[in-house]
Amino acid sequence: MDKVQDTIELLKMYNQEHIINLLNKLEGKEKEELIEQINKIDFHQIMELYDNTKKELAIKENKIENIAYLDKAKLSKIEQEEFDTLGEMAIKKGEYAVVTMAGGQGTRLRSQWTKGDF
Repeated sequence: MDKVQDTIELLKMYNQEHIINLLNKLEGKEKEELIEQINKIDFHQIMELYDNTKKELAIKENKIENIAYLDKAKLSKIEQEEFDTLGEMAIKKGEYAVVTMAGGQGTRLRSQWTKGDF
């Protein structure tokens, strides 16, 4: 089989016939470029991800608890500098972290707590 036919079979396998119609209208370099782009797509992974969106999630706990945190305003100048240095070193190593920030009162939610508590 040639590259065009292989690409058409791939598209059929993943129900992408509308792209086949477009492919058949193209010629020359445009057709080659589209075929190249199509063959770079991991259709199997896309379908797995899509299928996962349909799965029921099992939530083991629905208990919300506060997590430990540091209030930057309460840190000493030396402590702030230490954390800045640690952060810069992590960035240089290509590491990252997740930071959760919450602010504002939850008055629109009719709560006495901050929105972050939700």
